[in-house]
Amino acid sequence: MRVLDYPSLPGMATRRARAVSENTPLPAFSVDLLREGRLLLKLGIGKPTIARMMLRAQENGTTAEEELLASGEIVDTLYFEALADLLGLPFMAEIDVDQVHDAETLDAQLVLPDMLRLYHSSRPAITVIVPKLSQIHDLALTLDRRPALAEILAVSTPRAVRTAAWAAGRERRVRDTVSLLFEAAPLHSARIVFWGKQGFYAGLGLSLFVFSAFLAPLVWLLVTHLLLTSLYFCQLFLRARALLHVKKAVTKLPSVERLEGQQTGPLPVYSIFVALYRETEVVAQLVGALDRLDWPRSRLDIKLICEADDGETLAALEALSLSSEYEIVRVPPAGPRTKPKALSYALPGARGAFLTIYDAEDRPDPGQLREAHAVFLAADPRVACLQSPLVVTNAKAGWLSAMFALEYAALFRGLLPFLSSAGLPLPLGGTSNHFRVDVLKAVGGWDPFNTTEDADLGMRLHRLGYRSQMILRPTLEDAPTDTAAWFAQRTRWYKGWLQTWLVMMRDPGHLHRQMGWKAFATSQILVAGMILSALSHPLTIAFLFYLGWTLLAGNLSSGDTILASCLMLLDILNVIGSYAIVIQLGRKSMSADEWRAVGGRWRAVSVYWLMISGAAWAAIIELYRKPFVWNKTPHRPTAP
Repeated sequence: MRVLDYPSLPGMATRRARAVSENTPLPAFSVDLLREGRLLLKLGIGKPTIARMMLRAQENGTTAEEELLASGEIVDTLYFEALADLLGLPFMAEIDVDQVHDAETLDAQLVLPDMLRLYHSSRPAITVIVPKLSQIHDLALTLDRRPALAEILAVSTPRAVRTAAWAAGRERRVRDTVSLLFEAAPLHSARIVFWGKQGFYAGLGLSLFVFSAFLAPLVWLLVTHLLLTSLYFCQLFLRARALLHVKKAVTKLPSVERLEGQQTGPLPVYSIFVALYRETEVVAQLVGALDRLDWPRSRLDIKLICEADDGETLAALEALSLSSEYEIVRVPPAGPRTKPKALSYALPGARGAFLTIYDAEDRPDPGQLREAHAVFLAADPRVACLQSPLVVTNAKAGWLSAMFALEYAALFRGLLPFLSSAGLPLPLGGTSNHFRVDVLKAVGGWDPFNTTEDADLGMRLHRLGYRSQMILRPTLEDAPTDTAAWFAQRTRWYKGWLQTWLVMMRDPGHLHRQMGWKAFATSQILVAGMILSALSHPLTIAFLFYLGWTLLAGNLSSGDTILASCLMLLDILNVIGSYAIVIQLGRKSMSADEWRAVGGRWRAVSVYWLMISGAAWAAIIELYRKPFVWNKTPHRPTAP
């Protein structure tokens, strides 16, 4: 289904298909590019290929060598073996991990693989180098002057060096991943579910709540009712503000030409992280979607992050013959087995200035990276994250996916754009967030113990002085159609939101000073309000029926009748108003085709909210029994 009317991307096709024949006059190249061209010619590379690589290098601000290795027109092992022959050095296609000593400095080779020291018990250490074409002349002169160096040097490929560095440092790196945030900033970590004071106050509050129900039941009932009414009203008010702010469904997205006009200088390396676990069915679709991204292949750093013991997914990826911008990262088995732990494990290897997250089933708009980059260039440096809207494309599959599509439209194209425009904290989605890598590392990355790492990171960024904004180009994905899969996913989300709120409220006064009163109040409505409204929804419905039955019985005094009628009217306005505002916020954010796909299934909103309430209660039980267990959502390829 074509949900949005995407503009064509003529620039992408022309850039990738551009070729220069031998008879085409070359533009003016820099001295370095011309020197590279001559050296590539000596290596036996054809003139048409060299000319294409030089043109791409000039356009992308790279080197002809980088473009050649990224193009897929040459095998990297053959290329570096030829450089080794040119230098008269031995070549290592693979590196023995047992000969690599681990240290924190080893992680530098994940980002810029150029040199690795190999140690052996019975012979001198060997230094493996990854020579660049621009260094060949100087290296040759050095070897001529000091021929003994040839005995302790060898040449390998960037891929082999990175693979050895990942493997040699895996135990240290996974320990650091699990403990780093907790040790550096325990205030921001969900590793301990309840801090001492929180446990004390939670127990005290629950005891007083139950005791007061027995001590003064009518007063307890009235006060509880008014608190829940106020809570619903705050949620209703926030969404009503968003409804007034929301614009008509976006059908015309920023053109590639306009985005390129906002970009100055060469494009930076862009990292893409995808955490995969038991995803054999969708890996081919995922790689196809990533291949369509409009960004130079030589400036992409795509990391497919898998659990090391997930043999089926690893085998499916290896069977695809991935191109050079892809790298498979194997995460050693260690608790907690969560998506944020996998992402944080791979973060030291991010080569990009910017980084985005995708899920296995995602189909991002091809121009999304260019839009994000253009917005980052134009934005205040404090803008550390950009969120793309998530659009559900299988609303026709059933009432559950239809409600999911409506919910996502209301959130990602209604509520979040309003919060972004107001400079308020954004509870990020779990995919299609674009980050400044330096800021992401500075704030500690993802919390490996939080099962909604997206919302947690959005709140943490805001409280540390950074801001998040929305962009327009979306990511398409399918919603769960199976009730059990939906319930498990939603339980995980609510468990993570509970963790996020508990982390935020370690020190409420400090949080208020960091955020300011407006952002503090908004964050309470977004997180605590959402949790409590979900938990209390059945109770509110029960109050409504109880008041109706009491009024119909006619046994109340005139004063009590007035009070009961007012409370019942407030309940009706809150419940019906909440349903209506969510439906309208989603409908107004959708295109006409999307709304037709939802059809009349929006009428199931009351049942959907009761299911959400069930998931919220299940989340409380899970938080107690298994706080860090990640409920896996199964994914299937999108139907053609």
